[in-house]
Amino acid sequence: MAKCDICGKSLKFGMQVSHSHIRTSRTWKPNIRKVKAVINGAPKRVHVCSSCLRSGKVTRAI
Repeated sequence: MAKCDICGKSLKFGMQVSHSHIRTSRTWKPNIRKVKAVINGAPKRVHVCSSCLRSGKVTRAI
């Protein structure tokens, strides 16, 4: 599951271009962590990207 439950960040598709300009498809995956966070006052296990964790959009439950 490569999708953030908070911001919705998911897979991005594009092209890998070699030195000889041979183009093949590739994907960029977000850095998803499965953390226990406080959602609506209760601890819940959610999939969150690392940028949401760093920015403080999610408060981790202990």
